[in-house]
Amino acid sequence: MSEADLTHRAEPRAATVSPAFLAFGRGFRALRRSFLARRLLVLVLLAIAWQLAATYKASPLLFPSFTETLSAFFQSARTEDLLSSAGESMLELIKGYALAISIALVLVSLATTVPFMRDVLQTLTAIFNPLPAIALLPLAMLWFGLGEASLLLVLVHSVVWPFSLAALTGFEQVPETQRLVGRNYGLTGLRYIFYILLPAALPSILSGLRVAWAFAWRTLIASELVFGVSSGTGGLGWFIYRNRNDLLTDRVFAGLATVILIGLVVEFAIFHLIERYTVERWGMQRAAQH
Repeated sequence: MSEADLTHRAEPRAATVSPAFLAFGRGFRALRRSFLARRLLVLVLLAIAWQLAATYKASPLLFPSFTETLSAFFQSARTEDLLSSAGESMLELIKGYALAISIALVLVSLATTVPFMRDVLQTLTAIFNPLPAIALLPLAMLWFGLGEASLLLVLVHSVVWPFSLAALTGFEQVPETQRLVGRNYGLTGLRYIFYILLPAALPSILSGLRVAWAFAWRTLIASELVFGVSSGTGGLGWFIYRNRNDLLTDRVFAGLATVILIGLVVEFAIFHLIERYTVERWGMQRAAQH
């Protein structure tokens, strides 16, 4: 046997990898890197689990499947008032949220510049923050009746205190070095707040905005379950309540799914993008895997 034959037998054969396997590997790595794809994968898995559980339960009246809810969603969007109800709820939420954030910013600014106001705000936050906003609804209905004013009162209550607490905590955690820089530049009052405190406390402020939004959204839907946007009309909560009375469970699930979808859109399309292009880009917060 020649030397060339012995060398050929000693060398292992190179492993051949199929193009399909390589394409699968590249797709899997791209999936791991994509923030949106990972979240969509979680939603798909939840939908599959929902479908399997509903099929096993086999009781559409109590627990409709994912496909039945999807069909009810499109039917309600096309022939019922699901989309207009969602629009009315979002309009009320924006009104109450903007009003509450404005009030909270004024309170926190006063607490930052006047030591006594800090005590006032901390005491008010300790009193009202643990109080569920929905517990004020009977009193709001007594004072303002079944209308928008009652909704705005409970919405403002649900947003002002958690956001004030987060913003004030963020202001107090601003490093002394940055405060000295502001004072050396002669910044005082509102200029000191806007140029030094607000940028430095932005991670806490964004966190407070996110928590306050979740509180406001839950409070609004719970309030609408009682009387809708105004005197028994409008709103996603009222849509859910009305269909529950008619035993249209698939439409109830469609309304709940709309509440969740709006929450996901606000979370990922607004707050996540704001964080990504501000505090994460500026190195003020650890960047998540996108």
